[in-house]
Amino acid sequence: MRRTIVLVALAVTSMVALAFLIPLGLMIKEMARDQAMSDAERQAVALAPVLATTTDHALVGRAVASTRAGQSGRVAVYLPDGGVVGSGRVGAGDVHLAMSDVRTSSVEVAGGTAFVQPIALDGGRTALAEVFVPAADQTRGVLRAWLVLGAVGLVLVIGSLLVADRLAARVVRATTRLAEASSALGAGDLSVRVHPSGPPELVEAGRAFNTMADRVRQLLAAEREMAADLSHRLRTPLTALRLNAEALGDDQAAEQTRVAIDRLEREVDLVITSARRTGPREEADCDVAELLRERLGFWSALAEDQQRPWSLRGAGGEVHVPVPRAELAASVDAVVGNVFRHTPERTEFVVSVQQRDGVVGVIVEDAGPGVAESSDAVQRGRSSAGSTGLGLDIARRVAESTGGRLAVDRSSLGGARVCMWLWQRPAAPKPTRRRDRRRRTREAFWLA
Repeated sequence: MRRTIVLVALAVTSMVALAFLIPLGLMIKEMARDQAMSDAERQAVALAPVLATTTDHALVGRAVASTRAGQSGRVAVYLPDGGVVGSGRVGAGDVHLAMSDVRTSSVEVAGGTAFVQPIALDGGRTALAEVFVPAADQTRGVLRAWLVLGAVGLVLVIGSLLVADRLAARVVRATTRLAEASSALGAGDLSVRVHPSGPPELVEAGRAFNTMADRVRQLLAAEREMAADLSHRLRTPLTALRLNAEALGDDQAAEQTRVAIDRLEREVDLVITSARRTGPREEADCDVAELLRERLGFWSALAEDQQRPWSLRGAGGEVHVPVPRAELAASVDAVVGNVFRHTPERTEFVVSVQQRDGVVGVIVEDAGPGVAESSDAVQRGRSSAGSTGLGLDIARRVAESTGGRLAVDRSSLGGARVCMWLWQRPAAPKPTRRRDRRRRTREAFWLA
């Protein structure tokens, strides 16, 4: 932007300077020629008193020699008797025409211009004074004047560029600060504000940004409090549910029920704590393989009760992704929970981990009826199976927080296939040509 403003100033100033300097330069050239011709006319007219008194060749010659042009041999006098004093340059035809018309004229000759001045004498006679003006005299001082004009124009252009650069720097600096603040706000820093500066429009934009940031902070705070309050309301039915579970006895089903209630209570506490947390969040690093082993161990009890065959693949080692553990666990539980919720009992499901070229895939496949509208399934609040439609949206937001994505399609088992692709380097710089190849490899891996 700064460069563009400077280039615009350069173009405008250059055009304005040329629009004035070119006509002024031509006018200076014309003025120099007019001045040289006026000087020649004065010297020619100065011979009129002498010619009016005498036409003697010797006296006329001394009069010619007394002029500045005559001393340089550039004056000639054509007398009525046909004699010529000095060195003439115009032709006989031009001399005859000037004498017959009795008017001044300028005749172009080799090396310059001859100014011809008729002088009327007594008895109806006419003499002719010729003053030769070399071409160098007609352009004397023109080059120097042009150089001065060019220097003045160059100084004006450079001055305008400096002023435009300072103004552009002021605008760009304010714009950059506003862009940086917008990026910081988009990254989650709700405390960022800008000091409005620059042109009035940018000052107004800075004030609007600060107002928007304050409003966003207030809305998020209100949303956190609402989520915490709504979650807190679950404590009452949880307490009643715990009391009922305590009365079930000591068999395995009762113990599993109490364990599930404990976990549900911990999740509610985690929701309340997370909703009201305004400080630093949990460290964004998690071992996907270890978490899947833990969560599948939890879901295995329910799978055994429903006689669901299941398997976990590719989770033998350590696979780290830049996602908080609680968020990744919530997304995995949401996707696996959909299998139990939307497929009949005894339906097989497979959870697998794939890793290649900085991309980690958490894939959940089942042998159920599948998803009718895969494009709508990942949209928040939409569900074709009668649920809240938030489960896959949770997984989608976790995947997109790393720069990845969530894909839903048909699995090899015949049912749904939910692929959560996570980038291990979410803050990668803008791809260069080499990184473009890496990005295409990742995209091909996603589509595999």
